[in-house]
Amino acid sequence: MKKILLVCAAGMSTSMLVKRMIEHATTVNIEVDINAFAIAEAKGKIKNNEADVILLGPQVRFQKSEIEAVAQGKIPVAVIDMKDYGAMNGKSVLDFAMKLLEE
Repeated sequence: MKKILLVCAAGMSTSMLVKRMIEHATTVNIEVDINAFAIAEAKGKIKNNEADVILLGPQVRFQKSEIEAVAQGKIPVAVIDMKDYGAMNGKSVLDFAMKLLEE
């Protein structure tokens, strides 16, 4: 099971997106573990290898290089598209995460 880690400023704004991503994953029979955390807590999860892909909310995109440093090139890190994030488009964000996992 692949683990997708969403990161935002406080971990709250991504909770709805996580719910929609899980709903879509269930619909298309993709087994994933998706969680959202505030940036500080996410760093610990990354250090403990608790993610296969890391997606940053647009509001923390400026911290991408910092998260990449913690991931040490072992885990893909990307910023969620602002339109998909604003629309809480779980399908599109899940598809984006799965594409990153294939690379």
